Amino acid sequence: MKKRIVSILLSSVLVVSSMTACTGGETETGSTTVEVKDEEGNTQQIEVKDTATGEVKVDDQGDVTYEVKDLYIVVDGTLTATADNGQAEFVAQWEEAVGKKLGHEVKLHINQLDHSEYPATVSRLLTTGEPGDGSFPDAMIMSASMFRQYQTTGYLWDLAKAYDNAEFQSRVTLPEVNLGIRSSDGKQYGFAPTYGNGCVTYVKASWFAKYAEATEGINTIEDVDTYEKYYDMLKFFSDGKTYGVVAAGYGKFDEAPFINYMPEFWQGAYPSFYQKDGKWVDGFQEQATIDALKRLQTAAADGLIDPDTEEFGTKQAREKFFSNDQSTSEMVFTYWAGTWLRTLTNNMDKNDVDSDLGDDRLLQLPPIKEIKDTWGGYINREAPVWVITDDGDDNDLREQAIFDALFETMLDGDEVQTLWTYGAKGVHWDTKAESFVTNPDDPEKKKEYNYEEGEFHLLPSPNDPNSIWKKNHLDSVLVIAPLTNGFVDDDPLVTKGNQFFTSNCVDAPVAPSSETLTDKQADLVTKKTTLMNEVVNGKKTAEEAIAEYQAEYGEVVDKILEELNSAE
Repeated sequence: MKKRIVSILLSSVLVVSSMTACTGGETETGSTTVEVKDEEGNTQQIEVKDTATGEVKVDDQGDVTYEVKDLYIVVDGTLTATADNGQAEFVAQWEEAVGKKLGHEVKLHINQLDHSEYPATVSRLLTTGEPGDGSFPDAMIMSASMFRQYQTTGYLWDLAKAYDNAEFQSRVTLPEVNLGIRSSDGKQYGFAPTYGNGCVTYVKASWFAKYAEATEGINTIEDVDTYEKYYDMLKFFSDGKTYGVVAAGYGKFDEAPFINYMPEFWQGAYPSFYQKDGKWVDGFQEQATIDALKRLQTAAADGLIDPDTEEFGTKQAREKFFSNDQSTSEMVFTYWAGTWLRTLTNNMDKNDVDSDLGDDRLLQLPPIKEIKDTWGGYINREAPVWVITDDGDDNDLREQAIFDALFETMLDGDEVQTLWTYGAKGVHWDTKAESFVTNPDDPEKKKEYNYEEGEFHLLPSPNDPNSIWKKNHLDSVLVIAPLTNGFVDDDPLVTKGNQFFTSNCVDAPVAPSSETLTDKQADLVTKKTTLMNEVVNGKKTAEEAIAEYQAEYGEVVDKILEELNSAE
């Protein structure tokens, strides 16, 4: 791989200070000051920080570069190769492949956080962590809304030039994904290797068949095309033990696009700041949100929504939906499209739910009329992004080196991109001739797999030998620069899921960013969540909740809107 260099001419190198001492096994923050000459021949000194995790290099031509030695990244659950699911092998193969590309060794350190605790933990790491000891990240994943909060704080590095000069640019097929991340002055603080994706509403086929049989005018899932019909379908299976629908919260105010887990109830509401007719507004105070809260309250009172929804995270909601105890489960679950159609189906199979239906266990509900008439379809969220922390030393040496080691290789089209897409060779996938069997002791579920030499194929999951691995971090159908090695997992169910979503989705509103919003976001999320739960539980009316929100946070909201609209 071609190395990028800082465009300064070196006359001499003088190490003025170095703080890379090790005490008690912990590495302190390091910095090195180098004396150089610029292109006009003027002598200047540059400080390179965080040399505790890297090394400043000077070649024979006097060009200064930085070599990353230890790379600390923070990720969430979107990296599927977890500690108990082949992460060590993924890291080892990444280090070998990237080391060959860069010409020097890089140790990859992954801090994988729980999804529900991710924003709070990242905030703590950025404000209290120390570079060099693993507590301060070099790079991390952020949701679109989280990214907007941090892009103006000074913690993140402007990677626009690095992205424009990246070697993967010649293979980018979706340039608008990253161009949309840039600010009006051309700065780009995040890197999106894929487009966003979104959620669709899944309905258990076996449950729907019983509902259709008992309901006049309902023959296929497409017949459930209005909120009234959707509500009636939920009611059919809600008896205090089984429920119509479950979700990871009635609304997720800390995760754009906020309404995606319960879209039929939220319809045209958007309970956050968004642009309307060219002006920023607070959607939480709008009538559409009041109406949505009333719908949720009525459905909860009618026993249609699983009461565990209030406390559930995504993992708990998923597991109850495909639980092997369907007597306390639900008919409907709205969750991520594409790959998750396969994942949910496989988990139903694992738990022996509707085994006779095979890959037809789940139906995908097209957006109901009320959603089409407002948003136009399911919401395609803004893409999650990777970011690089800025060390504040006024040069790009360390940050560019991180970009080259992590982002440039992530989309190399071949070996490293395959690791991010499918995981470790021989652990998650392979191309060797082999045969294996899943569920060998169950005649009804037993399935044999046979592959010839050179044929790409996925392997059984390391922590579940009866389930075939799906992907690691990058989704091959969502990535902005496709693989060039021909490694494609042609899963018809994943293809079906992606085709359904892309034909029924619209782009989410752009996430806002302002100083006051960044400072008060956590408080607003807590307040809105509390009020929403109180309304759903019948403790307040929707109007009372919004009035309380306005009384407590009206001035804050006005200041946020002033900042947002004045920045346009």
